[in-house]
Amino acid sequence: MRLLIIGALSGQIGAASQIAVARGAKVSHANDIDTAMRGLCNGQGADLIMIDTSLDIALLVSRLESERISIPVVACGVNDDAKVAVAAIKAGAQEYIPLPPDEELISAVLEAVVQETNQIIHADPKMSNILKLAEKVAKSLASIFVIGESGTGKELMAHFIHKKSNRSKAPFVAVNCAAIPEALLESELFGYEKGAFTGAVSRRIGKFEEAHNGTLLLDEISEMDIRLQAKLLRAIQEKEIDRIGGKKPIKVDTRIIATSNRKMEDEVSQGNFREDLYFRLNVVMVEIPPLADRPGDIEPLSLYFMKKYSEANNIKKSYITKDGWQSLKSFNWPGNVRELENTIHRGVLLAIDGKINSDALQLKLGSPTNNVQKQPETDAIGLVGKTVADVERTLIFDTLDHCLGNRTHAANILGISIRTLRNKLKLYSDNDHKVGTRE
Repeated sequence: MRLLIIGALSGQIGAASQIAVARGAKVSHANDIDTAMRGLCNGQGADLIMIDTSLDIALLVSRLESERISIPVVACGVNDDAKVAVAAIKAGAQEYIPLPPDEELISAVLEAVVQETNQIIHADPKMSNILKLAEKVAKSLASIFVIGESGTGKELMAHFIHKKSNRSKAPFVAVNCAAIPEALLESELFGYEKGAFTGAVSRRIGKFEEAHNGTLLLDEISEMDIRLQAKLLRAIQEKEIDRIGGKKPIKVDTRIIATSNRKMEDEVSQGNFREDLYFRLNVVMVEIPPLADRPGDIEPLSLYFMKKYSEANNIKKSYITKDGWQSLKSFNWPGNVRELENTIHRGVLLAIDGKINSDALQLKLGSPTNNVQKQPETDAIGLVGKTVADVERTLIFDTLDHCLGNRTHAANILGISIRTLRNKLKLYSDNDHKVGTRE
């Protein structure tokens, strides 16, 4: 756990640091947001940020987003001033901790961050065997390819492998190759020098350097442009990278874990992915089965998510009824664990007197692919007069609503890549901006 404290925490920084260090955290400090951002852009990693409420929390959150740095932010302020706490949450902080720091509260926040990123809830023998394999190969130097459908928990598996490896004390750095536009992914991976291109006002350390001596997760690597794959292959083979605009190569010692929800053999045969890069990455393959193939995990996962979202929504007690369990265990879960999590979250919110029944879960039994029913004729009539583009747009937005905004899950249901979905949404946003309609 790497904790970055920004500001003086109203004079309580020493006490907060001591509590965090006693819980195994590595603590660093920045006096202001500019200093903190320079450190983060230059390779100083962090798993959690604690910031004084006297600083501009909204500015910090905005700058983190603009630099595509994903770190939870916790605000800290003197006493239990409700207005300060609400303002901090509205500004983008995930939690608020009153000062002077409470040992149990800070410990709970640190533990929650660790659990959120690393815990794999399971009970099914299939998943137990996968974890045994992952632990066995974790201490090797080999690159590992984690494959599985969207929502099965590939990133969690990567965290698990890192924690079980000899590099567990070093940084774990993740890059979502599907979420970052192609034009930016190269600079994200390899970094750049000041003045390398328009907008490069300062040097930026890339993810390879940030993960030096640790682990670099290349999430959904099958979405990476084939031209960039050649540069990635060289970096892995030569153990060195070139910053954009740099004058000499930089040595890096980074363990690579790659993930994909596609059949990589098909991607290679279709020319979408370099065969030599695939072989370089696929020294060991860890395949996570879909949730439907490990039914023993449904109950412990459901109980875990129920507790998580009951607490998050200040609901004292929830429980799943007999017909609720029947619905959960009869469903085929095309969206896997992510869909189960969304379903339980919805069930907690719609529960009556804490009872999560089948009505609260709102599941239609049977997989959508295996239980296709003929739509009423009026539905087809309702489409007449609309363009294909209009129908496609409506389908995409309705699917996103169904998935509570989760793009990966929506893309999986729609049968398109995350990159395609992102491009469609950008197109809609640009068109709406021109005509002043929906953003």
